[in-house]
Amino acid sequence: MHLTSAAVNGLPSCHLTPWRNGNVSSVPSSLKKRRVIRISPRDPSIVVFYHDIGIVHLLQSRTDEAIRWLENARAAAPTHAVPHAWLAAAYALKNETERAGTELAEARRLSRDNRYSSIAQLRTKLHVVPKIHELFETTYFVGLRKAGMPDD
Repeated sequence: MHLTSAAVNGLPSCHLTPWRNGNVSSVPSSLKKRRVIRISPRDPSIVVFYHDIGIVHLLQSRTDEAIRWLENARAAAPTHAVPHAWLAAAYALKNETERAGTELAEARRLSRDNRYSSIAQLRTKLHVVPKIHELFETTYFVGLRKAGMPDD
């Protein structure tokens, strides 16, 4: 499935996450986010850009690229649960089950709620628009299951 484009306005501290409304592209949006990263590599919100680029790659089944960007997100914000959860899914999709399990455990430890206890619980916290719901099902949720997250 090819995804539509959404632009980041180029401001270093922009917190746009276009994938959340279904307007994701690994080309225009990610290129603009990469430009922001180059311009302002120490911006405190850089984790958002690394994270979003990684998500785009994972949702488009470019797992190696996703891992690279998600590892950057984790390094930029090691105490945030979200990059760990996405890395768990990505590692599991690459059959790196030990790394996946470690990341899932860390996401659970860092989470302020129990969203990573099960797929059902995570679904109550995520608001995925129908346009990209199937991509989440075939990548993120499949990966989390492989990493050890139960359905219920």
